[in-house]
Amino acid sequence: MKTLYLIRHAKAEEHSFSKDDFYRDLQKKGRERAERIAQKLKESLKIDEKTLVTSSSANRAIQTAELFCEVLGYPKESIHQTRDIYEAHFMDILKVINTVPNEYDTLLIFGHNPGLSNLTNYLSHSEIELATSNVSILQLEGDLTFEMLGGGTANLIGLLK
Repeated sequence: MKTLYLIRHAKAEEHSFSKDDFYRDLQKKGRERAERIAQKLKESLKIDEKTLVTSSSANRAIQTAELFCEVLGYPKESIHQTRDIYEAHFMDILKVINTVPNEYDTLLIFGHNPGLSNLTNYLSHSEIELATSNVSILQLEGDLTFEMLGGGTANLIGLLK
């Protein structure tokens, strides 16, 4: 059975005219919260060769992914980065997920709102709102693959906050 973890980036520095949104970095408070939630996730998630981590290439998302991976024991150099998740509509994030090869059983996606909250709700017919660093844990129904994932085909089995 396949499991999908949708993780919103940690708290980032405020918007400013001096720095493009894409390059905003995490705040100290955001890093601490991400670390705490990653420790919680570590209690139930076993990283192995069937685990894939994909992140938006925006600074705050990749920094969050690196923090989580350090705690979880996933090699940071193996994080797949894509701009396709940055400020993406939930259907565009789903397209990224639908390209994941069947060899993977566990997928962690690091990205942004509203895309990740909307995707969680679309996949599982739930109504949640992910705050920064929050993780929605979705289990795909039956023997569905990530390629087959679509509306209403996953169950929300956990929310870490």
